[in-house]
Amino acid sequence: MTREDKLDPALVSFLREHDLQSVDGAFAFEGGEDLDKPGLGRRRRTRIEFRDEHSRRWEMYLKRYGARPWPQRLWRLVTARAICSDARRERRNIHAVRAAGVPTMRDIAYGAEYDLLGVARSYLIVSAVPGDAMERVADEFLGRHVAQPEMVGELTDSLVSLVRSLHAAGLCHRDLYASHIFLHEHDGRVELYLIDLARIFRPRWRRFRWRVKDLAQLKYSMPWVWVQEYWQDFLKGYLGSENVDDIERWERAIDRKVHSMERRQQRRERRQRRQADRHPESA
Repeated sequence: MTREDKLDPALVSFLREHDLQSVDGAFAFEGGEDLDKPGLGRRRRTRIEFRDEHSRRWEMYLKRYGARPWPQRLWRLVTARAICSDARRERRNIHAVRAAGVPTMRDIAYGAEYDLLGVARSYLIVSAVPGDAMERVADEFLGRHVAQPEMVGELTDSLVSLVRSLHAAGLCHRDLYASHIFLHEHDGRVELYLIDLARIFRPRWRRFRWRVKDLAQLKYSMPWVWVQEYWQDFLKGYLGSENVDDIERWERAIDRKVHSMERRQQRRERRQRRQADRHPESA
């Protein structure tokens, strides 16, 4: 399904040419570059790039969701959860994030196929966002702007705006790592974009816990230099408060979560080392 009245004619032409307006066509598509990532399972992500007749470059991502195991599908059907496909849920999240004022991708096309057990498979095509993941470029950005602290301050303010807007709308990301926030420098300004919206939800209960989790993921994944110099400014801006007791309450909860993440990573690394010692030929 596409909303052709809102898409550029060149993009509509490409979708039609490659039958990317249907579930069958999307799953049969063999072009683009598949992006492998551990844990994707039944999901498949493909980067698509092309140039139109006016030499404009287009970049988008095709996300394909295969069928869940039948016990899961049956359970979703019984609990009335099968009416919403994975693609539709992510598309809905995109709209919710945009409505919250957070810059992110745009949805281009989506569709789902159904059978007796509900949703069989679905797909979603989204636009690329400018810039690159802060996980890859934040260190270089900070190093380049050592003599321009106002630029790092702008980055911090932009992070405050992004996270506050998301949480103020009642949304939590659940994967708010630096790898999912894209940094784009444009005309001497900092622009941030949020991606990977599949797991976003609106918690009904324990909202403090879910917000803390988002903040801990951000603190854990940002460069150490930024955390040392700017985290307190970020947290004060996020809370909109100078109250020491309030700030310390949030900081304690965030740090407990960060330390838990660090311990989990250390256990994972120890397991990997033990496996490498047992099977050195595969290391």
